[in-house]
Amino acid sequence: MNQLELRKILENAFTEDIGMGDLTSESIFSADNKGTGIYTAKADGTLSGLAAIETGYLLLDPNVQVTLFKRDGDSVEKGDEIAKVTGSIRTLLTGERVILNLIQHLSGIATSTKEVISLLDDPDITVTDTRKTLPGLRALQKYAVRCGGGKNHRFRLDDGVMIKDNHIKAAGSISAAVDLVRKNSGHMVKIEVETENRAQVEDAVSARVDVIMLDNRTPKEVKEFREIIPAEIILEVSGGINPQNIGGFNNCGADVISLGWLTHSVKAFDISFNLK
Repeated sequence: MNQLELRKILENAFTEDIGMGDLTSESIFSADNKGTGIYTAKADGTLSGLAAIETGYLLLDPNVQVTLFKRDGDSVEKGDEIAKVTGSIRTLLTGERVILNLIQHLSGIATSTKEVISLLDDPDITVTDTRKTLPGLRALQKYAVRCGGGKNHRFRLDDGVMIKDNHIKAAGSISAAVDLVRKNSGHMVKIEVETENRAQVEDAVSARVDVIMLDNRTPKEVKEFREIIPAEIILEVSGGINPQNIGGFNNCGADVISLGWLTHSVKAFDISFNLK
């Protein structure tokens, strides 16, 4: 996990949540009141983001002691203890919600990633995320996908060329867009093209792109297009794929399946925090 990104996100989240102070906890407890709290899994799943517990409490109070019983990527069952924190009750309760929000969200992504990989049941196809991430959380969300066994698509717009429908419309054709990219980009840059029909796939093959994406295609259509796409061109499938239908893409001939669902529609993993 990118510790600089995590620290920045936690600082902003604590500033938003705490404001001038935790009125409730500070009214009830003195700084000397000590306690111990336990983070517990409330469902079966896969963990991610546990560094938020250590980093979060370090930001609030370096005297809080954190013991992690699990690691990112670990599978847990309902009732498993994830971590123990000991320190000022004020601090433990002040940091509770922000830390829970983050690790529940990231663990939800990791859990869903592992689930869709299992449902796909095809080791020849790589499952990846997309750039459909929450602003400011991309690095952590993509890390969570890796915790679940998936891989990452582009992190940013400067991470590779991806020619989409509006680029094609404005340039006039796929071949014209690809020619302009090759004229203006270096030899290290890979080129991916999003296609919507057979003519575009043929145009992309002729242009010798590195990756062809089939957008919103059925498994049957993917198999048909694979026959005209050379093996050296990576075939990616995307658009509308989710846990309910990903199993149908088993053995379809794709090299990659990318799912925006993993980060923009995922359900948080249920974790509780309780004082002992």
